[in-house]
Formats: sequence, structure tokens, C-alpha cells
Amino acid sequence: MQALLEGKVIVVTGAGAGVGKGIAIEAARQGAKVIVNDLGVSIDGSGASSGPAQQTVDEIRSFGGIAATNTDSVAEWKSAQAIITQALDLYGRIDGVVNNAGNLRDVIFHKMNEEDFDAVIKVHLKGSFNMSRAAAPHFKSEATGAFVHMTSTSGLIGNFGQANYCSAKMGIVGLSKAIALDMERFNVRSNCIAPFAFTRMVNTIPTDTPEGMERMKVNQRLEAAKIAPFTCALLTDAAKDVTGQIFGVRNNEIYLFSQPRPIRTAHSGTGWTVQSCLDVAIPMMKPSFHTLDKSRDVFSWDPV
Repeated sequence: MQALLEGKVIVVTGAGAGVGKGIAIEAARQGAKVIVNDLGVSIDGSGASSGPAQQTVDEIRSFGGIAATNTDSVAEWKSAQAIITQALDLYGRIDGVVNNAGNLRDVIFHKMNEEDFDAVIKVHLKGSFNMSRAAAPHFKSEATGAFVHMTSTSGLIGNFGQANYCSAKMGIVGLSKAIALDMERFNVRSNCIAPFAFTRMVNTIPTDTPEGMERMKVNQRLEAAKIAPFTCALLTDAAKDVTGQIFGVRNNEIYLFSQPRPIRTAHSGTGWTVQSCLDVAIPMMKPSFHTLDKSRDVFSWDPV
């Protein structure tokens, strides 16, 4: 079978377990040389170990793949630069970055503190920026390259107790689109995937309510390794025309998400007053208002 990433160098962040590990292994199976980045910390950010990243590297090497361990933090500008530098030093080039590293600090909004918010934004959103910005000059000089950023239906649709995570994941969508627009002239592409998978991070979601227990039952059926094939497909040369898109992967399902566009218009030839907005504009638009959906309300069928 043809190796579709032969000769490419791919960085996968948060690749010590779960979705990232699956992507790193599949990229190596497809012929890529892989930088396996993972801090090896717990979900709350405590501790650090090279063990998780090294375990992924060992699995890749066991089938003859090429990979190296990296334990730098994506959340810091200098260490993100170091991750890309390692790829260049070891393998001479960089062809793709998968921004998968993440954390959770789930707290209902009126109890969320500044640290809870900043910690999640720093890893997900700032980390995706740091990594993408570190790779961008090299992609530009080679006139090729691919970014895949992990977003979430928590941001695209909504979930309880995740104002920090929802904000970060929607921010990543905007970041990806901006990269796609700015880098298109250099043949660099940028896309998002909302992965559905039962991982260590998902396993921290509270189950102390009937709603939480039902959510966990569905999550446990979602296989992390199922995210890897489509992610790797977006990194191939065959997908060179795919950019600025938002996808979802849930077990054997692949989705293309819509993006915000106007759906109704209210016009007043004489302009608007506060009262006329209340009397005319809002009632005109109200039939098209979105309900306060949560992710599981939209994805109401079982994974297939």
C-alpha cells in the first residue's frame, strides 16, 4: 500500500495518548517522520514526564517508523519554537503541524476564576498560535505546508461548564481561517477538526448528574484512533486544495460544518430606533433564532 506521507515531517502535539497518539502513529505508518510532543502532565497540568511521548515513539519504532520525543510546552513562545527547531535539526524540514495538545478546567461560568480561564486559553488557543507561527516561515519558504487544528463541538455548538474551553475552541476556528487566508498565496493550508473521542481528557467530565452519566455513556463508545485517518488525509499532497474548512470526525462518520453567514435581513429605509428594533427587527428575525443547543442535542444519534 502506498505511503501517502512518505518523506514528510509532521509535528503532533499532545501525542502521548488518545487522539494525538493515534495521529502520530498513523502519520508514521504513512511514511512520515514524526515529532511526538507531549508534556506528560496530568489533566490539571501538574507533574511532567517524558514517558507518554516516549511510549508513542517506541510504538512507532516497533513497526519500523521514524519518530522522536519532545516535551516542550506549546503554551510558551520559545518552547514552541524549539519544537519546530527539533524537527528541522533532526529531519531537515517541516511539512505539517497537528495542534492537538489540550487541557480542561470545567467549571460553571459564575464560579470560574481567572486562572481556570487563562490556563485553558493558554494551551489550546495560544498554543495553537505559537506552534503555527513557529512553523509558518518555514512553510512560506518551501511554498507548502499543512496545519490541522483540533476544535470542538463544545465551541461550535455549546456545552455546560466550559466557557474557557468553548472560547478557546471557537478562537481556534478563527485562527485557522486567518491562517488559511494569509498563507494561501504560499500554498499553505489550514483546517480544523472537531474530534469525538473517549480520551483521558473527556474522562474528567463530571458524571454526578443523570445528564453527565448519559453523556459519558455515549463518549465511551467513541474511539480515539478513528480521528487519525482523516487528519492524516488533510496532511497529504492530495488534499492541497482543502483549506479554511471545519470538519468533524466521530467513529466512522466524517462531517463538514457550516460557517457563519447571514440568514435573515431586516431593513428600514428611514433607519432604526430602539423601539422599532424591538417592534420590527427582532420579531422578524426571531423565527430563525438558534435554540440553546448543546453538542449532544445536535448529535442525538448513536455513533456508528
